Amino acid sequence: MNQEVTGRRGLAQRTLDALITTDPHQRIRLAMAGLSALLMLGCIGAMHLVAAAGLTDPVPVYWWTLACGAGITTVFVLIRSGASRRFADPSLTLFQIVYAIACNAAAYVIAGPARGIAPPILAVIMMFGVFGLTPRQMVGVALYGLVAFGAAGAVVQWWHPAWLSPDSQPPALSAAYLVMIAVVLASSTFLTTRVHSARARLRSQKRELAAAVEQIRELAIRDELTGLPNRRCMLEMMRLEHARAQRSRQPLLLAQLDLDHFKVVNDTHGHAAGDVALQSFAQTVHGCVRASDLLARWGGEEFLLLMANTHPADGTRLLERVRATVAATPVALPGGTQLSLTVSVGLAELAPGESTAALLQRADAALYGAKRLGRNRVLLAH
Repeated sequence: MNQEVTGRRGLAQRTLDALITTDPHQRIRLAMAGLSALLMLGCIGAMHLVAAAGLTDPVPVYWWTLACGAGITTVFVLIRSGASRRFADPSLTLFQIVYAIACNAAAYVIAGPARGIAPPILAVIMMFGVFGLTPRQMVGVALYGLVAFGAAGAVVQWWHPAWLSPDSQPPALSAAYLVMIAVVLASSTFLTTRVHSARARLRSQKRELAAAVEQIRELAIRDELTGLPNRRCMLEMMRLEHARAQRSRQPLLLAQLDLDHFKVVNDTHGHAAGDVALQSFAQTVHGCVRASDLLARWGGEEFLLLMANTHPADGTRLLERVRATVAATPVALPGGTQLSLTVSVGLAELAPGESTAALLQRADAALYGAKRLGRNRVLLAH
């Protein structure tokens, strides 16, 4: 029994997929087209009730029904086949609204004394454009609707073919219908403009919010002075690279860099000059390291450099290049003063089973060992 129920569900699902595809975007388009088709079918039913009641000739109603059905079928085929994807509006919203207005205007002509059902249907048709059309398109649709119903009103008043059921509609009633139609079209256009403005405002607010969130995220992980990753970001990257190195058994190096006699720079030239020196140092070092290396400001004049999948000999050569470049690159301070900097570096390789805290402690010990040996040097921890 369960297998039979499952089989029926599977067949129903396959049938549904064959009818409306499995593409979620196409399903939404077909669902909206189906909703408009239900509206059209309701109108067809109403017109046939009018004809059955003897209020109008059934022959033009039958031809009108065929025209409505042709429009529904055309929209479904174009969307289901994917042919509508070539258009700027894959949902064919504008086409459906224009065609529905034409059918509605035709119904106004052939409905006889029951033509008062047309304006409410027009209001529903225009609702489809509130979210699917731009204000400019909606203005065009409104003008088109005025022309279509103006022509329909002229036919009712002055043209009386044999198939059109005669009725004694006073000109004042025709004018009242046209006024209501104009009100429907104008209000729909106004609402579309308001909705479009609100959606544009929401999109702008969303972009501003996303930019603010991104700025906050950057402030949380970036050092404001140097633009380098900050201590929080480096701690997280150390954790990730530590786990990766333990899994892959690839070498991982951590270097701690400290500007020599930086306190003298601040005391002699001021903190503004010290900030310039830190920025210049960060740019110089960043230009020497590889794209795969992570340079971060650890605090004050201390920086960390994380080098994944790097052997100590290669790391030492890179850091010697950094040291030499820093020493050979004078810093231009405000006022034209040239400042020479040197850097001491402590380097440590991650040992099997070692924690990031222990690795950092060994790099720090190597750094102070380099300072004790005279500064302006790179020392590898053992």
